[in-house]
Amino acid sequence: MHDSQATTSQATVQVTTAEHEAHNPALVHQFADAEQQKNAASLGMWLFLVTEIMFFGGMFCAYLIYRLKYFNAFAAGSQSLAIKWGAINTAVLIASSVTVVLAIYAIRFGRKKLTVAFLVVTVLLGFVFLGIKSIEYTDKFREHHVPGANFHFTENFDDNGKQIPVNPNEVQLFFSLYFAMTGMHALHMIIGIGLMSTLAVLTWRGHYSAEYYTPLENAGLYWHLVDIIWIYLFPLLYLISRHT
Repeated sequence: MHDSQATTSQATVQVTTAEHEAHNPALVHQFADAEQQKNAASLGMWLFLVTEIMFFGGMFCAYLIYRLKYFNAFAAGSQSLAIKWGAINTAVLIASSVTVVLAIYAIRFGRKKLTVAFLVVTVLLGFVFLGIKSIEYTDKFREHHVPGANFHFTENFDDNGKQIPVNPNEVQLFFSLYFAMTGMHALHMIIGIGLMSTLAVLTWRGHYSAEYYTPLENAGLYWHLVDIIWIYLFPLLYLISRHT
């Protein structure tokens, strides 16, 4: 008798769970339940992030190799970069990572308006970063430090203020890597801004709630990776071995 009741109760729970999953609009048909769908999405996101790390890792390796080979030229190029702008952008990105974490924390408790607010702040901080980077790029164009036919570089001084000659072609290699690395990072930042803006709109429309917010978590992982890449770019390009 008791076994029959237990079996009936278990069957009722299974049916109820199945009905709940079937009426879950976020559940895609190929997944058995929401947990399996979340795990699959997280795994896919982590695999994607690994490919991004490999991509930037190749540029980091190229930069380190050439910096060792042409140390004085790379140090001279690094001296021409404004540490002030790099430091401000570092603080901006760290703050944006905090707002992403707060947005995910807010959606876990179903606080839609607060989640949207934090996502909007994240987007604004992303635009601040790109604005500062555009100032740096404008300065490099004005100083003729952009690789190409108009490239010109003479600024290289020791600690006593004495000018030291360097090979312009070697310095041009530094700026080629500088624009390639920071340019690709800025492109990823633009993509991140697009993601966060879209998620903010969808959250406002009620697509995400405390029951389902996996896209927010995955987009947050992407945003954190972009921030971490800058944490490595800033010391490599702006701080390390600025003296010949």
